[in-house]
Amino acid sequence: MQKNSEDRRARRSRKMLKESLLDLMRKKPFSDISVRDVTDRADMNRGTFYLHYAGTVDLLKSLEADLLEELQALVDAHMQETIAEESVAPVLVPVLDFVVEHRETCVVLFANSEAAGFIQALQELMRRNGAPLLQEWFHPQDLRLADYFFSFLTWGFIGLLKEWFAQDMAMPRTELLSAAQHMAEGTAASLFSCERRGA
Repeated sequence: MQKNSEDRRARRSRKMLKESLLDLMRKKPFSDISVRDVTDRADMNRGTFYLHYAGTVDLLKSLEADLLEELQALVDAHMQETIAEESVAPVLVPVLDFVVEHRETCVVLFANSEAAGFIQALQELMRRNGAPLLQEWFHPQDLRLADYFFSFLTWGFIGLLKEWFAQDMAMPRTELLSAAQHMAEGTAASLFSCERRGA
């Protein structure tokens, strides 16, 4: 019972520290944020911080890892449906819902150069999950071209989301989903059919 109580306190502490970091990152560059800034914002002592994290970089990486883990779990849950329907739509809907739910966090991470590792990890997540689908549906011959495709797709999706958020999500969600689906499937079909023709 005591261990469960300690685990709950630890989870609560980590959650508060991450929320404090995000709040601070909305106001000033990550490089200007100290451990004291984070603990003061969380109303927590520095000793508690160091029980969980080595520093602010470690805290940021943990926050990013949490998001990526949740995102991967969503993709895993909808991958079979995506394969069966031969469309990215089944996985795009829950992913977009997830991004909207974590809108404030995504806005902060997309806007901070210190979170470049998160963008790279997001690109790797898309490549890792998308490569088998790409191979199944389009049979690309040049794997380097596939890497460029996933890089293009990652930045395209991020740009799409940033613009949508900047416009306070004025575009209906169904239209945004349709645009994202056409971006992914249309680009792949055009790019890899040209490859087969030797264009």
